[in-house]
Amino acid sequence: MEIKNILHPDCTLCAVQGSSKKRVLELISQIANQYLIDIDQATILSSLTCREKMGSTGIGNGIALPHGRLQNLENVIAIVVTTEKPIDYDAIDNAPVDVFFAILVPENKASEHLGTLSAIATKLNNKETLSRMRSAKTNQELFEALA
Repeated sequence: MEIKNILHPDCTLCAVQGSSKKRVLELISQIANQYLIDIDQATILSSLTCREKMGSTGIGNGIALPHGRLQNLENVIAIVVTTEKPIDYDAIDNAPVDVFFAILVPENKASEHLGTLSAIATKLNNKETLSRMRSAKTNQELFEALA
C-alpha cells in the first residue's frame, strides 16, 4: 500500500493550532467532509470518536492514528494534520501528540484497514519522514513528506 493512493494533497493540514483531542478530531472530520461530500461531518466525527472511546489511537512518539469506519464510503481516505504544539492525547507513552494520520475506511472493508494502519505506522517509524513532517511549513511540504 502506498500512501499516495489514499492521501490527497487537499487532505493535509500543516501546523494548526490544536488545543485538544476533541478539536483535532473535529478538524479531521471537517477536512474529510470537504472531500467526502456525500457523508456529513457529524457522521465522520462520530466514527472517529467512537473508535477513541475504545482506547486512544495515540501510538507513541508524538503520533496518533485516529481511524473510523463509514457506510457509503468506497475507498480508504487519509487525512494528515500536524499541530503547532503537541497536545494531550492519552497516547500509550503518555507523551503529547503533534502528528495525526487519520484514515477512514469503508465499513465493508474493515479487515483491510489493519494492513493500512500497519503500513502507515511503518512509514511514520522512519525518522527522516517524521522529521520532514514536523518541519513542514506548508500543506504541500507535509504532503510531499509522505507521498
